[in-house]
Amino acid sequence: MSKKLAAAIIGTGFICPVHIEALKRIDVPVRGILGSSLAKSVAAAARLGLPKGYKDLKELLNDNEVDVVHITSPNRHHFEQASAALKAGKHVLCEKPLAMNSEESSQLVEIAKAAGMFAGVNYNIRYYPLCIEAAERLKNGAFGRLFHVTGSYAQDWLFHKTDFNWRVLADEGGELRAVADIGTHLLDLIGYVTGRRVEAVFADLQTVYRERLRPEGEVKTFSGKDTQVKPTKEIAINTEDHGSILLRFEGGAKGVMWVSQVYAGRKNSLRFEIAGSAGSCAWDSESPNSIWLGHRDKPNESLIRDPSLMSARAAEFSAYPGGHNEGFPDTFKQLFRDFYHCVEGGKVPEKPTFPTFADGHQEILLCEAILKSHRDQQWVSL
Repeated sequence: MSKKLAAAIIGTGFICPVHIEALKRIDVPVRGILGSSLAKSVAAAARLGLPKGYKDLKELLNDNEVDVVHITSPNRHHFEQASAALKAGKHVLCEKPLAMNSEESSQLVEIAKAAGMFAGVNYNIRYYPLCIEAAERLKNGAFGRLFHVTGSYAQDWLFHKTDFNWRVLADEGGELRAVADIGTHLLDLIGYVTGRRVEAVFADLQTVYRERLRPEGEVKTFSGKDTQVKPTKEIAINTEDHGSILLRFEGGAKGVMWVSQVYAGRKNSLRFEIAGSAGSCAWDSESPNSIWLGHRDKPNESLIRDPSLMSARAAEFSAYPGGHNEGFPDTFKQLFRDFYHCVEGGKVPEKPTFPTFADGHQEILLCEAILKSHRDQQWVSL
């Protein structure tokens, strides 16, 4: 990169090392890391090979060598940390969901605008090259008029009653869990690929385990069988394990999506299918290097990710030749490359190419509409 921008990380959990690795791959130095205590900060810095473990947010924001703050902390901290960083003159790239509610996310959009800082949300799944290819083909009319969209996101890391993590607690992660945690990725991706906003939703949510067994000590996200922490205390749960949602898009297209974190055997499977008047397509994140292209009057096709066969925009975010698979870590690299390239430009563009705080705010509005729809058992318009 032409200018040596530097970053700092807030949060020491599952996704933090993914951010650090991706930043190193695009030659952005990471100055240090902030955990929930000085001891955690120092331990994480040593484990991840970083120069410094910050004692608190003030020390991080006073580090004049830090240009961009990456926020990977639990959801309830996002508003305070993002707003403080923006006001301190730091650009921000925040994990999703952007905030705990739309009042906070709306404020963050305005704070970023007033500060003139770049503010992005880590909807990394947009940056699988074949998702970009699908978006380009739909935009260019390859699928004709949009009929309907189907999508799902399934995981099994909370399959057992003894599976526990801060994300299942409403006061830590928000009133929605599966929808907010993974459903927002799906909603953002569908919006990005189709170029359409959701106008109304009808939702039915399900909490499979009304109580879960909470262990003494911390349980990391996706820890699975690796954890040695034993469950000891039964905790009431009011966040959803599964949700089914009907969608109405601007322009008249329809959609249906479901999410689950209790689907045995599905480790991290986001899938979408798009049906149009001239053809269709389908993609699965667990097989991300091919996309199915459906036809009525000729044989169906399977496009293998190959920059030489894809649109210019998709090829730009595909780093290796066909047959050399790219996956989850590469999406972070490509999103960060896009974000930092924009920061280097020096002025926030009117239509940024990366997912912005405005996109993050839109997803929270959708989440709130979904929760209201479930509670009222009726359609809710946005």
